[in-house]
Amino acid sequence: MEGMKRYPDKHFELAIVDPPYGIDITGIWGDEKYGYKQYEDKKWDKTPPSLLYFLELERISLNQIIWGANHFISQFPLKMQDSSCWLLWDKGQRDFTFADGELAWTSFKTSLRIFNLPRANAMINNKNTGGKIHVAQKPVKLYEWLLKNYAKPGDKILDTHGGSMSIAIACYNLDFDLTLFEIDKDYFEAGKARLEEHMSQQRLFDI
Repeated sequence: MEGMKRYPDKHFELAIVDPPYGIDITGIWGDEKYGYKQYEDKKWDKTPPSLLYFLELERISLNQIIWGANHFISQFPLKMQDSSCWLLWDKGQRDFTFADGELAWTSFKTSLRIFNLPRANAMINNKNTGGKIHVAQKPVKLYEWLLKNYAKPGDKILDTHGGSMSIAIACYNLDFDLTLFEIDKDYFEAGKARLEEHMSQQRLFDI
């Protein structure tokens, strides 16, 4: 919220955000009985953002893509709650412990769209771009798909919850100007290192 106050109205062409869903995901995945990598229970996913967050996000960006909105749509301003263009990341998994896919609300007036990236391929993608460092990490290829379909060359992109910085890698790959916030120092440092490693590999490849 403090970061967004710095910017004038509609400064960013597109905000792509993945805020807390309010489902306590770090507590769930931090339990080894589920058989997954253990993550520190940082307790950041106890509650979703407030109405004030969504009002400020709409103020500073022309369009928005908001992951997990099906968990907290009631927190949106009434004028934002209806949308014809929801996005679905189909993970290619069925009857798994967690959801078969993830939904994103958008401000676009187009049709619902589905991005198919099986969970197994998503994990490979994460390994190829620095590994999985965040419990809610999304693959770079998902963000590249969003940018290719919903952003235009020269657009300024905003992410208020940078996490593992998959979006930063995607913006680097596709040459978009990104402003990113992350208030957790551990996530920020790990994400920054991940991005820098990817950039160094790309430079070496270009040579």
